[in-house]
Amino acid sequence: MHTLLRSFAPTLLAASLLAPAAVGAKPAPESYFERIATFPVFLNATIDAQTVAEIVAASADGNTLIYTDSENDRVGFVDITDPEHPAPLGVLDLAGEPTSVAVHGGHALVAVNTSTDFIDTSGELAVIEIASRTLVATLPLGGQPDSVAVSPDGRHAAVAIENERDEDLGDGAPPQLPAGWLTVVDLIGAPGDWQLRRVELTGLAERFPEDPEPEYVAISAANIAVVSLQENNHLALVHLPTGRVLRHFPAGAVDLQQIDTDENDLIEPTAELDGVLREPDGVTWLQGLSFATANEGDLDGGSRGFSVFGLGGQLLFESGNGFEHEVIRAGHYPEDRSENKGNEPENVAYARYGKDRLLFVGSERASLVGVYRLQGLHHPELLQLLPTGVGPEGLLPIPERDLFVAASENDERDDKFRSTLTLYRKAAAQADYPTLVSSDRDDGTPRPWGALSALALDPADAARGYSVHDSFYGHTRIYTLDLGASPARIDGEIPLRDADGLLAAVASDLVESSGAVNLDAEGLATRVGGGFWLVSEGKGAGTTPDLLLAVAADGAIEQVVSLPASTAARQIRFGFEGVARVGTGAAEQVYVAFQREWQDDPEGLVRIGRYTPAEGSWRFFHYPLDAVESPFGGWIGLSEIVALDADSFAVIERDNQAGADARVKRLYRFSVAGVDPAEDTAAGIAPTFPVLEKTLVADLIPALEATGGAVLEKIEGLAVQPNGDALIVNDNDGVDDSNGETQLLRLPGLFD
Repeated sequence: MHTLLRSFAPTLLAASLLAPAAVGAKPAPESYFERIATFPVFLNATIDAQTVAEIVAASADGNTLIYTDSENDRVGFVDITDPEHPAPLGVLDLAGEPTSVAVHGGHALVAVNTSTDFIDTSGELAVIEIASRTLVATLPLGGQPDSVAVSPDGRHAAVAIENERDEDLGDGAPPQLPAGWLTVVDLIGAPGDWQLRRVELTGLAERFPEDPEPEYVAISAANIAVVSLQENNHLALVHLPTGRVLRHFPAGAVDLQQIDTDENDLIEPTAELDGVLREPDGVTWLQGLSFATANEGDLDGGSRGFSVFGLGGQLLFESGNGFEHEVIRAGHYPEDRSENKGNEPENVAYARYGKDRLLFVGSERASLVGVYRLQGLHHPELLQLLPTGVGPEGLLPIPERDLFVAASENDERDDKFRSTLTLYRKAAAQADYPTLVSSDRDDGTPRPWGALSALALDPADAARGYSVHDSFYGHTRIYTLDLGASPARIDGEIPLRDADGLLAAVASDLVESSGAVNLDAEGLATRVGGGFWLVSEGKGAGTTPDLLLAVAADGAIEQVVSLPASTAARQIRFGFEGVARVGTGAAEQVYVAFQREWQDDPEGLVRIGRYTPAEGSWRFFHYPLDAVESPFGGWIGLSEIVALDADSFAVIERDNQAGADARVKRLYRFSVAGVDPAEDTAAGIAPTFPVLEKTLVADLIPALEATGGAVLEKIEGLAVQPNGDALIVNDNDGVDDSNGETQLLRLPGLFD
């Protein structure tokens, strides 16, 4: 150990083991975080504006959040005095792009990139009085900053001057000058009097010694800064009072097993990668003698997890594939990142809540934060997973208030998600997320799942359920669910097989040579005695047809049912969305919900089809959709149908909007008793079907808001248990342009 490090070691160890519990941190060690609010940062602008919350800090009293909005060259402020009801406090424009923020006393220190290009780099440290939200000083940094941190004792700030490379120049790899460095700010006197010192970081790393590109900085109680040199796969320890580089070392590499490396519309955690460079991004001190890194990767690495290092560079803990496997079990795995860096952990944070020493690991691509409790000095064990907005980057523990905040920077209103600040409180007796997880397969790999599009109950056991995924994934399979577990558990899967070529005879493009099938399964119903009815949505006239399939209990396709030619001729994209069965044997009938109007259907009327297997006949009703104006040009349609008895049914009626734009997420019921459906007799002639009468059962938006998150778009599955409880589940779009959140919610007594 370096002499200077050795002199601090006893003090650091004592401080880490004997530090008092955070003021006000009273929850018992077994308590969990619960999401209590989600604040879309467009509330500090207008709903039409594209805004960003990237890095977030809190005032000294924990009542005001300050976040960086790099999209608009400003910082925003949020009042969280009442954390369940965060309120906008406005924004402050800056001279360039804010990249990071930290708090010192009553001031926010914002690193601002004012560079004109990758060569003429410049930046400044903007000092803002939080109470008045006014700029009181600017300090020139001389280069493009990335991360800023303030020491626990308030004596120093450190700014990583990255001077990032132009990824479009040549092969995009370093070295690209000018080189970066670390700026130390001595926080003595008024902000305008603060002095800046420069610590050179060139010549340390072996990969690109002349171009360190420091990425992230964190400061220990002994004023030692750990700095990640991400592209160099290197870490440096700097003593801030003296500006000396105490030690530096490579971050090393990881051998990974049981991961997915192929973007083929399947989650297959069976591959291996050897020697994957960690290339850490975010870093945080755990206590004075160890720190953690988020191994996001950049050039050649990204090991899909996190690590814990000692002061001498020794590896104390490596998550390996553990974090990624938890992401898969929770249904958050981003399959379209398999050939890149998987779930991509980007940041880490640490804090002590009462007796709990907690490490937070943020996954940029899975939109999750893993909360780990440290056992001993530096061995993390998973406590829970927290859902965030899309692309969490800023992680902020506020232990004095038992709060935690995640800033998610991605904002795409067209894709139904907004940049958010998500607030959590550590006070729950048990974790409330995930609501659904999977068990491992027999080979020890986690069972993948996602994009759930239906929900059905076992006729003989209401604690057993089934679901299915849509066309986001290939190799259609029915999932078996243990609904009695907490959280509910996917404990098996039934792959569909076209063993007899029945599907291939109708739609050969849906069948692989192996016999695996690739349906757009959107509805599922169970049959008495075993097996299922399943509907697959078509893609429009002249393309893949809408199909009704009878499937055996083992997944073999037993029958493929097409629509009458007169109906198929009217097909548009938004077809089969749900299926329900009533009766058995010769009395069996199958009801199918169409999502939206087809050609020649009157506006606002969608079809409910009735298929009678004994006759091989189709007849139709019209169902009246709600006439609600969408604030963002959305539409309304059906997404599920469930039989309540021989004549009564429940449906999900929803719009295609989320968050603040959502208006319709509703359960309705209707009866067909005494209503005779009609045939669709001739193409080109507008059909006349009887119009059903519906009754509102529940507005689902309050239940969705009660989770503390944004209102989810695709409420796709519904099941009604014998006691009248309703179960609903959403489609998480395979974590593509989605935060990956799946909510399986129980709504008691809706159908008593």
